[in-house]
Amino acid sequence: MSGVLLRLLLGVWVCSPAISHGALLVSRDGEAQDVSDLAPRPRANRAVDSARGQVVVQSVKVDCKVAFRFAHTVMTSTALNKGNSSQEVVFEVDLPKTAFITNFSMEIEEVVYVGEVKEKEKAKKQYEKAAASGQTAGLVKASGRKLEKFTVSVNIAAFSNVTFTLTYEELLKRRQGKYEIMIRVKPKQLIQHFEIVADIYEPQGIAFLDASGTFISNELLPLVEKKVADKKAHVSFSPTLDQQRTCPDCEGTLIDGDFFIKYDVNRPESFGDIQIVNGYFVHFFAPAGLHRVPKNIVLVIDISSSMVGHKIRQTRDALLTILTDLHEDDHFGLVLFDDRIEPWRPTLSRASEGNVTAAKDFVKTIKARSLTNINDAVLKAVEMLHSDLQLQLLPEQSLSMIILLTDGHPSSGETNTEKIQENVRAAIGGNMTLFCLGFGYDLDYAFLDVMAKQNDGAARRIYEASDAALQLQGFYDEVATPLLSEVHMIYPDGLVNSVTENHFRQLFNGSEIVVAGRLSESDLDNFLVEISAQGYAVQGQVSAHEWDVVFPDEEYVFGDFTERLWAYLTIEQLLDKREKGSPEEKENATAEALSLSLQYSFVTPLTSMVVTKPEDEANSTLIADKLTEDQRQRLRGEHGFVGASQRHSRPTAYMGYRKMSSPATLVDGDPHFIIELPAKNDALCFNVDNKPDTIFNLVNDPVLGIVVNGRIIGDKKVSPGGKMNTYFGSFGIMYPKLGIRLMVSTQEISVFHSSKLVKLMWSDSASIKGLNMDLQVAKDHLTISLRDSIKFVIILHKVWEKHPYHQDYLGFYTIDSHLFSTRVHGLLGQFYHGVQFEVGELHAGKDANKPDATMWVKGHKVTVTRGQQRDFRRDVKDGELVMCWFVHNNGTGLIDGTLEDYVVSGLFKTI
Repeated sequence: MSGVLLRLLLGVWVCSPAISHGALLVSRDGEAQDVSDLAPRPRANRAVDSARGQVVVQSVKVDCKVAFRFAHTVMTSTALNKGNSSQEVVFEVDLPKTAFITNFSMEIEEVVYVGEVKEKEKAKKQYEKAAASGQTAGLVKASGRKLEKFTVSVNIAAFSNVTFTLTYEELLKRRQGKYEIMIRVKPKQLIQHFEIVADIYEPQGIAFLDASGTFISNELLPLVEKKVADKKAHVSFSPTLDQQRTCPDCEGTLIDGDFFIKYDVNRPESFGDIQIVNGYFVHFFAPAGLHRVPKNIVLVIDISSSMVGHKIRQTRDALLTILTDLHEDDHFGLVLFDDRIEPWRPTLSRASEGNVTAAKDFVKTIKARSLTNINDAVLKAVEMLHSDLQLQLLPEQSLSMIILLTDGHPSSGETNTEKIQENVRAAIGGNMTLFCLGFGYDLDYAFLDVMAKQNDGAARRIYEASDAALQLQGFYDEVATPLLSEVHMIYPDGLVNSVTENHFRQLFNGSEIVVAGRLSESDLDNFLVEISAQGYAVQGQVSAHEWDVVFPDEEYVFGDFTERLWAYLTIEQLLDKREKGSPEEKENATAEALSLSLQYSFVTPLTSMVVTKPEDEANSTLIADKLTEDQRQRLRGEHGFVGASQRHSRPTAYMGYRKMSSPATLVDGDPHFIIELPAKNDALCFNVDNKPDTIFNLVNDPVLGIVVNGRIIGDKKVSPGGKMNTYFGSFGIMYPKLGIRLMVSTQEISVFHSSKLVKLMWSDSASIKGLNMDLQVAKDHLTISLRDSIKFVIILHKVWEKHPYHQDYLGFYTIDSHLFSTRVHGLLGQFYHGVQFEVGELHAGKDANKPDATMWVKGHKVTVTRGQQRDFRRDVKDGELVMCWFVHNNGTGLIDGTLEDYVVSGLFKTI
């Protein structure tokens, strides 16, 4: 099967009651048998059948976002235990072997447990300590052709639910002219809410896109929605419960198979396309219009006794097809081997019609024979290529390669695999490429993988199945048409650093070269890129796309995608380098790969992810019902709000918590800002009027690095005779020093924390606890506690869905604002350390019930009005009236500068 696969086997099923969960270990394991087509099933137990129907999967959602070929996939599944006793629920997902898990979380009884990536040995010790008492765990293992299986089981109480969220990231690799996303879904039951969503963003422009599925019949086909613009594509598939049924009255589901999305991007005839975001660049090179390069290929075929039967028949079929597909200016050779080495001819032959016909006749006679001498067979192929090149029997501008196909261990001649690798590497000497194909499972695949990588090639397993011949032919098709050889990507010295691999043995038709790196300075005027290869040279000046301009609505997800792509590619290449070089070089590559894996929270072969339920939280949901009144007051203080309005109803003990010298600041309503000043027993307020989609900077602390921005939304429409009301519809919160980024909208809460992305809904009652941030969602209140006790609270105001004019909006409240630095600024931040003002000259205003006065503030003399604003902290629906001095004209005179000075271009931009 061609293309890069993003596969998910989605399964949640019930097992017998088990001991309560406590630890989860997520790691990378080796190869295993192909079980990718097995449906999820409960463990053998008599209690299973009776319990199975008591757990239902309420929802399954797969959300895949691709930005410049970098895929970020989030799979979320919720299961409900309807029974009156606890049940074990198993969550199983198939994901690509080349993907790195970046986050896994479980929400159980309104508490979210988030995984932490650690060095493998440390994670193992933590896991073993927690699992010593029999606690359940999950492990990532290989599963199928391109997959590894993630499985975890947890125990959930009666009438409770559990939500699993798994996130992984991967750089999509172009194969045979396309990128392919493949989502495997086998829920084995009807799902109340089932959805697959994919959003693709490609600045080069999308050349084509197709979406289909092995289980999608003519009835389901109209449910696959595709929206393709020049640079964006959106694909969704969300069948209702009835549309999933195999028949109107059946309980069986049609959702059982693979969902495919295939696409490619436009290809300029130039030096490729470069994207620069936040100091990192990524360069994609696969220009259109290149002419193929002749290839010299030697096929080295194992005919040992283990190949007898269908293996040898499938190999013959594949070879016959490959020979047919050779170009006339190609040169080819065949080397058969068991314990003897048998070249078809002593030299390579041009792929003329007569030579190809003769080679086919020879292939048809191939039979399995005896032992396996891999060493001498590969060395013979190398010798043939070297000899023909020296004798100038091959084209000068051509590319040489060897493809080895074997199904077993070396059992004749040299049998030490490390010695074979050493011999082959010395013989090739960097002058040709070796590809290794391992047939079946009874072989040393790691040996082949290392040997291929040492010689600039790759290994691929050919699975024993009816399509094995197609697998062989498919691999050959990927390397059948070389376009360039000895490709060097050159970037300006002093401008870039930490560049990934920039020398490539070859570029094949339908593939792509990817290079990433960091910029050491922001001046792009001198960013000149040069690309050289045999018979090819091109250079050009980089013109960087402004990502926020191309895709302004996606910045909260993709603002740092180039950095994560760079880290992904660097780790991937460092892991390959562990197979090459001196012991010291291998050790350095391992150490660097481990450091990056931990920094970016990637589950790689060097790391594991552990989720442990703290012992002191085992009964946390019960303790909350047994608090003393004093404890309740303290708990309210920890999750309460600082503000003068609290003096009306809050107890004295709570007032002590709020630090009377610290002002409280908030923004809510249409949108109105309130600055409560406990020291003066007073408050100031002002409104902001601006057009929808305007983004304001609310907080900017250059010392701590905390930034908060808010986007304005408007009413659905203006009521007759009324004015356009505006509110805050979304907030972006950044704390880069602690790796924290939140995007809060009226629909959902996206938390990017420690390089992990977690999405929460307002309907959730959940919490995320970490070293740098605690987050809690409850009853339309979101409380964000950053390290050093800085807290924000965001309130969701819900409006009747069918209201003709208004829509949902958000309120923002700051707690413990005195902990910000003295340099903090922004529409709210400038008041965090108080404001000096005097009010006098009270006089009648336009409204007889609202007197006006003169205020002296910040060197200005402004007219203010005594009025009321609504504080929604305790009463989200109606709010509580707060008396304040209202400053007119968007706070002119009270705020520094003008309102336009606080406008920013994105939710995560600074002024």
